[in-house]
Amino acid sequence: MGKVVKVGIAQMGVAKPPDTIRTSGLGSCVGVVLYDETKKVAGLVHIMLPDSSLSRSETPNIAKFADTGIKGLEEMLLKEGAQKCRLKAKIAGGAQMFQFSSSKEIMRIGQRNVEAVKRVLKELGIPIIAEDTGGSSGRTIEFNPATGKLMIRTVNQGVNEI
Repeated sequence: MGKVVKVGIAQMGVAKPPDTIRTSGLGSCVGVVLYDETKKVAGLVHIMLPDSSLSRSETPNIAKFADTGIKGLEEMLLKEGAQKCRLKAKIAGGAQMFQFSSSKEIMRIGQRNVEAVKRVLKELGIPIIAEDTGGSSGRTIEFNPATGKLMIRTVNQGVNEI
């Protein structure tokens, strides 16, 4: 039995079998798993916001944003021996956690995160193999690089595998 590599909010990490990689607390955030099935290496980034231009920091945390986090994770995986042409993605999260009477853009952060993640993956040429996004419930996800399976625990909805 391997260990579980835990990835916190606005963090990223890499795992190889027999380890798995997990993040919890995915509300409006999006968990992006990139993996190379041949090399059996996977990475996970916990995206909080769509775009690093929203950062007020001189040295933003790259894992916090879709545009910088996914690219940073791709670089980590290539250093671990993954091949860019073999990278695939699975994504989960992007829930609308609160119901607002106003339809202000800022309140649609979950949907905007999902759109930003998809845009960056498309720019990088990484196909999305499976996704579980939207809704109004939080998720915990765990990816097994040995099987390529993503387990998703959704609050009040049990476990799903994609």
